[in-house]
Amino acid sequence: MKKEKCTAIIAAGGSGRRMGGPVSKQYIELKGKPILAHTLQVFQDAEIIDEIILVVGKDSVDIVKKDIVEAFGITKAKKVIPGGSERYASVYQGLLACPDADYVFIQDGVRPFVTEDILNRGYETVRRCGSAVCGMPSKDTVKIVDADGTVVQTPDRSRVWLVQTPQIFSLPLIRDAYEKLMAGDPSGVTDDAMVLEMAGEKVTMFEGSYRNIKITTPEDLAVAERFLEDS
Repeated sequence: MKKEKCTAIIAAGGSGRRMGGPVSKQYIELKGKPILAHTLQVFQDAEIIDEIILVVGKDSVDIVKKDIVEAFGITKAKKVIPGGSERYASVYQGLLACPDADYVFIQDGVRPFVTEDILNRGYETVRRCGSAVCGMPSKDTVKIVDADGTVVQTPDRSRVWLVQTPQIFSLPLIRDAYEKLMAGDPSGVTDDAMVLEMAGEKVTMFEGSYRNIKITTPEDLAVAERFLEDS
């Protein structure tokens, strides 16, 4: 029986510039329901998750509480808090808001096709390794280029993974890594696993799903709509 407390930190403070519209991407409706609500519902329904901390833009706290958390019955969302100007700052605020968790599941608010199976497999991995970062092996060859666009390296594709969320960690491990990050120069940090890597800690990957896409562009939205039609 699970005894450890598992808290989900949902990062949903982005502005959605790449979507190109007036509405932030996490609030765009997908089949009549905000993308963020789709994501939250997975964590609401997952037995492994005990509570949700939702981190949003500072001007969106009250409206998210009313129009998403209350409207869609997300009872596990114990806190809706304002984030920072960058994703890492928002995640850090989420970490500060869950001092008693054993494990934290850090999730993009605009990645609505995460599944309970992914969460369970991530939980099994983090219990063994202390970290569990969701991702999938790259289907394509990847090129490393310099500032002029000249190829400088072609990594072995069998060792290249595309990183997703959730990224799951022992709370003390990721909190300590974030404390080190925030005491220095956090610029250039693009995901939570990188924070752990910068602290000299080991990061373990586990397989998610090629359907576990992040919705950031109109093309992504079209793909998401097809996914829902097929489900």
